Amino acid sequence: MLDVISIYKTFNAGTVDEKVLFEDFNLHIDDGEFVGVIGSNGSGKTTMLNIISGDIKPDGGKIQLDGLDISKKKNYKRSKNISRVFQNPAMGTCSSMTIWENLSVADNKGRAYGLSFGLNKKRKDFYCEQLKQLGMGLEDRLNILVGSLSGGQRQALALIMATMSSPKLLLLDEHTAALDPKSSDIVMSLTEKIVYEKKITTLMVTHNLRHAVRYGTRTVMMHEGNIVLDKSGTEKSNTSIDDYLKVFNEISIECGN
Repeated sequence: MLDVISIYKTFNAGTVDEKVLFEDFNLHIDDGEFVGVIGSNGSGKTTMLNIISGDIKPDGGKIQLDGLDISKKKNYKRSKNISRVFQNPAMGTCSSMTIWENLSVADNKGRAYGLSFGLNKKRKDFYCEQLKQLGMGLEDRLNILVGSLSGGQRQALALIMATMSSPKLLLLDEHTAALDPKSSDIVMSLTEKIVYEKKITTLMVTHNLRHAVRYGTRTVMMHEGNIVLDKSGTEKSNTSIDDYLKVFNEISIECGN
């Protein structure tokens, strides 16, 4: 479904700050997989997402989605099939617009508005049904500004917006990191529900090992641009937080930390 093939990426090439991150990096994700990606800072997790989304151009290699090479497509072209939720709740929503307006924009993703009203009143009931699953009462507050919502409410809304069009691929970039523990658990439960109900192939970067153990069908650990651990199925189910921490500690010792 998703193939990251022989990716090369160097930052600040030819300078004293040159950093070779990816050298022949490869990753294959099957249709419907929910993959959690963990690793220390600088391991390449977010850069990988940026390359897949088209926000960063690699020095070599290609990205394939459903067998089609999208490497040369701009990020806004890829966004028709790839949705992303960021760490900062403000990045996935517009604070100066109402909940209804935000949902309408997401609902029209990839389509031209033309000379028509931005708010489609015929879709109001659909939007309310989408919001009800949050259990936050937002379905009764369609006309309030999104900027007045809490971080957890806003991130939950961003998740609804990102998955409304049932994208082929969902990228989650530490999407619960800025939330308090309760809101984080609510958003993760919602994430699991939406991903499995809509059968969306998902790649989730997280620093939360508890989430990596609890959620998803597969866990990948990265270090210095390489995959150092890849567990799925029964093997993933039998891997504990302590097992992951052991690998982290071994890597830290090898790196002299």
